[in-house]
Amino acid sequence: MSLKIQPLSDRVVVEPQPAETKTASGIYIPDSAKEKPQQGKVAAVGKGKEDHKMTVKVGDTVLYGKYAGTELKLEGNDYLIMREEDILAII
Repeated sequence: MSLKIQPLSDRVVVEPQPAETKTASGIYIPDSAKEKPQQGKVAAVGKGKEDHKMTVKVGDTVLYGKYAGTELKLEGNDYLIMREEDILAII
């Protein structure tokens, strides 16, 4: 995946995974009841700060806060751009 965007400093571009469309028991979830995904794949990583080396790398699957990041539409896809500190874990 080659994006035409280079995040600055300690920022990361994440491609959110699609929201669940069906429950474990097989019930379909309508669009109005779907929760915002909190998991995604890292698409681009900044160079970090002088005193902070980046931990995540392109291709990592990460968990992030429910309201983390700024939504961005690029090349027809939805992305989030956020600081690395908004990422809670690498899966």
